[in-house]
Amino acid sequence: MAAYASLVSVLNIMDQIQNHPRLSICLHQEQAQSLCEKIDFLLDFVESTHSHGGSKEVEVLESQIARAAYAAEDIIESHIVDQLAAGSTSFLDLQKIIADMDSVNVNKEEIKDLKPTSYPTTSSQQPLTSNTEKCTMVGFDKESFQLKDALTGQQSRLQIIPIVGMGGSGKTTLVKNVYESSLIFHHFDIIAWATISQNYTVREIFSQLFSCQSKSTGDHLNIPEADEHQLTHKFYQNLIGRRYLIVLDDMWSTDAWDRINFFFPDNTNKSRIVVTTRLSSVATYFGSSSYLSMKFLNEDISWNLFCKKTFAQLEGCPPELEEIAKKIVRKCRGLPLSIVVIGGLLRKSYKTKEYWEDVAREKNSILNLGDDQQSFDILSLSYSHLPAHLKPCFLYTGVFPEDHRIHVTQLIKLWVAEGFIRPNNSQSLEEIGEDYLKDLTDRNLILVHRYRSTRKIKICLVHDLLRDLCLKKAQEEKFLRVMGVSDIPQGIDEERRIVFHEKIPEDKYDDPRVFSHGLESASLARSLVSNGGRMSFKFRLLRVLLNVVDSKSRDDIFELFNLRYACKSYSSESHTTSVGLPSSISLLWNVQTLIIRGNVRFVAPSEIWSMQQLRHLDFAKISFRDPPLSDQQDNHHDSVLRNLQTLKGAVNLRLSEEVCERIPNVKKLKIMYFGISRSSRDYCLYNLCRLQKLESLNFCVYEPQKSSDEQTALLRSDLVRNTIAFPRSLVKLTLEGCFLNWEDLTRIGLLPHLQVLKLINDSVVGSEWNPVEGEFLKLKFLKIVNCSDLVHWNADSSHFPVLENLFVIGLKKLDEIPLAIGDIPTLRNILLNGCSESAVFSVINIVYPQDSRVVQKIIEV
Repeated sequence: MAAYASLVSVLNIMDQIQNHPRLSICLHQEQAQSLCEKIDFLLDFVESTHSHGGSKEVEVLESQIARAAYAAEDIIESHIVDQLAAGSTSFLDLQKIIADMDSVNVNKEEIKDLKPTSYPTTSSQQPLTSNTEKCTMVGFDKESFQLKDALTGQQSRLQIIPIVGMGGSGKTTLVKNVYESSLIFHHFDIIAWATISQNYTVREIFSQLFSCQSKSTGDHLNIPEADEHQLTHKFYQNLIGRRYLIVLDDMWSTDAWDRINFFFPDNTNKSRIVVTTRLSSVATYFGSSSYLSMKFLNEDISWNLFCKKTFAQLEGCPPELEEIAKKIVRKCRGLPLSIVVIGGLLRKSYKTKEYWEDVAREKNSILNLGDDQQSFDILSLSYSHLPAHLKPCFLYTGVFPEDHRIHVTQLIKLWVAEGFIRPNNSQSLEEIGEDYLKDLTDRNLILVHRYRSTRKIKICLVHDLLRDLCLKKAQEEKFLRVMGVSDIPQGIDEERRIVFHEKIPEDKYDDPRVFSHGLESASLARSLVSNGGRMSFKFRLLRVLLNVVDSKSRDDIFELFNLRYACKSYSSESHTTSVGLPSSISLLWNVQTLIIRGNVRFVAPSEIWSMQQLRHLDFAKISFRDPPLSDQQDNHHDSVLRNLQTLKGAVNLRLSEEVCERIPNVKKLKIMYFGISRSSRDYCLYNLCRLQKLESLNFCVYEPQKSSDEQTALLRSDLVRNTIAFPRSLVKLTLEGCFLNWEDLTRIGLLPHLQVLKLINDSVVGSEWNPVEGEFLKLKFLKIVNCSDLVHWNADSSHFPVLENLFVIGLKKLDEIPLAIGDIPTLRNILLNGCSESAVFSVINIVYPQDSRVVQKIIEV
């Protein structure tokens, strides 16, 4: 919601100006205090009205608030950019901004009269359970049985199984539950899934399918580099002779099928293809005698689903709410998505009859609408009841293309950069963002797609209907503008966020209709989001630059003084291997996140150590100079990067005491060492233990050429064995190319919080691993890849007492997985790929005797 987001943004800017160590902006303190007080008042008003929807008068008032806040942003940030460009110190007069705010806040009593009754919607008083990882299935037992029967039936010819139903009817949930069942997993050699957007490409479809297929076949391909022909040809070859299941989810047209169907061979071995669609015309196109049609839920089943979603931790519906609750459920008319979303809304509300009756009254107004409009308005109701701080976060998911898998860490960084998150004293902005995301998933407005090995949400997505709602509301509130590449609308000079969902083709890069007459008129734009195309972005006030490619200039983003977040790829057209970043990078007064990809190594200037607003640095490769020594304690304190949480891609980093003191709060660290030739102690890795907030460490040692030189191997192993002191705070550790011995893992096994361990590409050498009891007491995820010397692994259930996931890949000499691994009560998954036949049989012996247990163990060979 634009008013809340813009007010919080201005408040954050004011705080940053007043506390910035290097920004020379003079403020009149009484003016600054007066402005902040007015913003606080307006924020309180906006939060109150949006906890229960608002009247038309309130909507008009909030539009005025948003315009005033935007104007304040423009004045303040333009002043800062001008001052930085001129290299001078200047006074910022806030009087006009205060006057603009006063023009909105004319009469406090009138504003109070416009406020509707407010109902709290947070869960602070009634904590409720979170979503489970598996989708809730209620009322589709018959359909589930029919689908499993069709998939495992005796028909030997390739069979296409269409499933048709309106958006939100449960098609994807049904297929996903069957797709993930052990019955289906063991019945097919290959299972693969692709979601087909309305603006699909053949390459996108097969990128998804090949990613799934490669897990089953072990046949890997560099998907980002592969073209359409390579993907489709390799995919087709891998299907030959194998029994496969392909799911094509949400097909919108028969044209999509016509373009891909010949890549699915009929092996006459009971292979199957499942197609979900909203259109009966698509379902009948496949020539099937019948198709599975999703029905609306009856009242009893609807009530059952509603109760599961709304009263997850309670003993059913409270008696005083049952009558009104059933009335609300009836208004959903059996549409599962509507029931789930309304359940999410009421689940996060106080369980008061007054509040629920108000929700029911709002639903009465949509009773006489058609099914599509009715379901849309039901979803809209859930949006209108969102707390104010969640609305801009939900609307922001609209910057991503249809069916996009959204990485949670990226989404939260963007929320922070946009200024949506109001800080508190007890949590970092990212931790607050995680709470926001959790709240949105609990309300079923954002769906969990995948969890991390640490059980945190890794990838999320938004249902098509909810995405339609998101884009509609974002346009109504002038929150963001989605543009096409073929026709740039005029009149975009006041747009704050410009989004391209389509990738800009090569012939449009220099099209004056696009850039000169279109984009460049949006001089006040704060965010530019692309889907990977190359484009101009000369917006002086730009804060967010996402997914833009440029090969012409490396310094362009460092001229955007207002930048907060940049995710950009550079493609070097020369043979340059190392490029220095300009010292002017320090003029990016408020930059928080820099994610730079490319085929060159960047060299950071010493000025980077003074950029205290930095939160996340993520480069493909970047080298750092030692920070300048500070003679005075005060100056040293001012140059500590206290906000830095992520540092990835650091090459040959010397972790001196000075460096560690500069990055005391870093949580994620990826460091790479190339061409080890000098004493390993020069890298000062014994200081790593000084990073007491470090949770994730990725440590890689590479050689330019494959070498069997014994001295080189000793240097590589010495780098870790004799010099690294791991901090006890580590939760996740990845080692690559370290040449440790298996007994060296004892130190690692004693880390008290370690949950994830990945050993990659000869990170450990030697033929025998004998774990010691008392190690790895909290390890949940173990992955061993291409540690090819290992032959004997002698372990029992006491060595990894809470292990959940075991991945073993490319261990061709390993004789077996220890049988006692199967006795670990928490074990959920075993994955083998590229291992010996005897290792495969050992896993079969582990799995099948335990088949009756509730916990499912999966083998992929």
